[in-house]
Amino acid sequence: MQTHDVQIDGDLVRKRFIDGKPGGAEREWRALQLLAEHAPGLAPSPVEYGTDLVVMSRIEGTPLFLLPAVPERELVEAVDRLHGAVPRQVLDRVPQRLWPVERIRDQLLVWAGRWRPKNELADQAVAEGARWLSGWEPGERGVRPVFGASDGNRANFLWDGVRVRIVDFEESGRSDRATEVAEMAEHVSCWVRGESELCFELDSAEERRLLECRRLFALMWVFLLKDEGPRNPPGTFMRAVRRALDRLG
Repeated sequence: MQTHDVQIDGDLVRKRFIDGKPGGAEREWRALQLLAEHAPGLAPSPVEYGTDLVVMSRIEGTPLFLLPAVPERELVEAVDRLHGAVPRQVLDRVPQRLWPVERIRDQLLVWAGRWRPKNELADQAVAEGARWLSGWEPGERGVRPVFGASDGNRANFLWDGVRVRIVDFEESGRSDRATEVAEMAEHVSCWVRGESELCFELDSAEERRLLECRRLFALMWVFLLKDEGPRNPPGTFMRAVRRALDRLG
């Protein structure tokens, strides 16, 4: 499902939001402005903002999802720069990411309640996941506020041969370090063609929160992939099920 229409006009990119969900263009524009001021060069430069429209500079690069090998060090450097870019006094005024973990937890419980039996392993993952979600309170433990893109899709990270830059901020906002790292680690684009574990610097409380958030996002992909389509290789859904059971175990 497309959430936006992108047109390239020379050195400019015109991104029009077509999914009818409010706030996407505003979040994208806010992110581009913040990063242009606090981390220039990491993302496209903001050019023009209108109703459901963001115009930005075009940046060159190949999406990491298409590369045979991910430049892991440069990817970590780009994400570290993103997370540390916005000063705390500015970050405190930035709205939360579109899907904070509490909202994801509540949505997954709704989906679990509507689950129709599929196969033994998938049903087990949903049942065990629902039990864990029902007792999980994220709280403030392990929270280090950061500005997050809140989308771990490796198609949004571009490699130009020297550095990694980032695009697509329609779900961005104030987040925390462990949540953002977990979302990247469990995004289907990060494991569907072979797995690699990125090494981010986290303190002990963040490491514990990371494990919990990885459970959350692994479960999320079980629901998102249950109606397996042509976008991913055959068997992707069952790989997601096994990942979720591993995280829960």
